[in-house]
Amino acid sequence: MSRKNRALESQQQSTKMNFENAIPFDRSRSRREVPIIPKTITQEKYLLALNDDSKNIVLAYGPAGTGKTYLAMQVAVRALRTGVCTKLILTRPAVAVEEEDHGFLPGDLNQKMEPWTRPLFDVLRECYSPREIEKLLDEQTVEISPLAFVRGRTFKDAWIIFDEAQNSTSNQMKAILTRLGANSKIVVTGDLNQVDRRFVKDNGLLDFIRRAKECPSSRVASVEYSLRDVQRHPVVVDVLKMYGE
Repeated sequence: MSRKNRALESQQQSTKMNFENAIPFDRSRSRREVPIIPKTITQEKYLLALNDDSKNIVLAYGPAGTGKTYLAMQVAVRALRTGVCTKLILTRPAVAVEEEDHGFLPGDLNQKMEPWTRPLFDVLRECYSPREIEKLLDEQTVEISPLAFVRGRTFKDAWIIFDEAQNSTSNQMKAILTRLGANSKIVVTGDLNQVDRRFVKDNGLLDFIRRAKECPSSRVASVEYSLRDVQRHPVVVDVLKMYGE
């Protein structure tokens, strides 16, 4: 190979590497698009509320396996991709099942919260590649925000997913609900039959459900699921019935 050809090949290889490294992060890309199709009347009602710009707070509660978290995350990702919002905030009470103690968790804040936010990221992984998720986190387009650190903040142009809200206190619920800024929506999901804070009577989800009924607001939508809405394996319904739900 002549010196000229070797130089040309080297230049082409260098250009190729620089191009690959310079690929801009495109929020519209995904490994696959997941259609958002309701499977029950309640899910349809839920999706209508999630897509209604006049509803700043959407409350969804009921049995496990009804799609409360899954649908909220799917619509939130679509809002992020289409520019409806510029930020996705993920939060859950850091309470383990039956308050099981896993000891000290190493790493940064995202790594410490990873066990609690994993169900949310399971849905996120259906829409983005690992590299894209890492970049979203680095740029704080997707942010994990523990309840302990929300006071004093205002979330603007954001979707907030507050999952497993049945493990929150009334003060925590009030703190997260009052963080809403301009062009923001918060989705609160939970199951009152899966409370892990057994010895605390102050339940933030139950308290907010009661307040929403006593003092209704046109900006708040409330959706209650039942066993008829469970979309997991049919035996899940049987198990829930065994436990008196």
